[in-house]
Amino acid sequence: MADFMASSIPVALTIAGSDSGGGAGIQADLRTFAFHCVHGTSALTCITAQNTLGVNRLDALLPEVVKAQIEAVVQDIGVQATKTGMLLNQDIILVVAEVLETLSLKQLVVDPVMVSRAGVQLIDNSAVAALRDFLLPKASIVTPNIYEAQILAGLDINNINDMKLAAEKIHKFGVNTVLVKGGALKHNLRGVDVWFDGESFETLKTSTVDTNNTHGTGCTLSAAIAANLAQGQDLFSAVTMAKNYVTSSLQYALEIGQGQGPIGHFFPLLLNNYIKSS
Repeated sequence: MADFMASSIPVALTIAGSDSGGGAGIQADLRTFAFHCVHGTSALTCITAQNTLGVNRLDALLPEVVKAQIEAVVQDIGVQATKTGMLLNQDIILVVAEVLETLSLKQLVVDPVMVSRAGVQLIDNSAVAALRDFLLPKASIVTPNIYEAQILAGLDINNINDMKLAAEKIHKFGVNTVLVKGGALKHNLRGVDVWFDGESFETLKTSTVDTNNTHGTGCTLSAAIAANLAQGQDLFSAVTMAKNYVTSSLQYALEIGQGQGPIGHFFPLLLNNYIKSS
């Protein structure tokens, strides 16, 4: 143990908002990093007062505060992979894109966090444009849900072919790879994702889990992709492994609060507790 060097531990950075209910955002990202044996670092962009029933308040941090957090982490600890979540406004998006460029951060996973799973737009049009024009071209992969893909691609999505067309359009913004998530689709398309890397398509599907407690799935998927990249996995493997992780976490989603609970990030511990109590 004396020869163990902290620098040998993979490090991932999440740039996202805080979820006081602990189900999504920074909290979900750090739990996901820890599960994957990756040291998690963070830069907060905003603070929410929320629980399983919804968001009661949302306050943005100053762009220079966001920038200072990123610089502090990278200049001392170093980062192998980065993910972005809720960036909230145009000014924060622009400063994040700038500092990513200045610090030459690679292996960037962009979870656009523009529209909720219920279809409610979370950021204004100027922020959408900034994300599209300045952040997506720096991304190794972007992971929009159906609603976000519709806004970015400018078309309605109702089936696999629509998802593929949207992926092609989003790819043209300069992003390396696009993963259009089908969690909001119905019936046999629920949970089907489309991968496009500019050359070929892949349709990815895992088993469907019937639960209302799905809070944090998008944050968790992108964080798991970043963690796998930090561990040295190639991009496609990082995505497929992340999807399997989210599926397992959904199987042990937490029945907490009066609304939509979070997924079970540490599902092996939950399983062990279940076995002991049964």
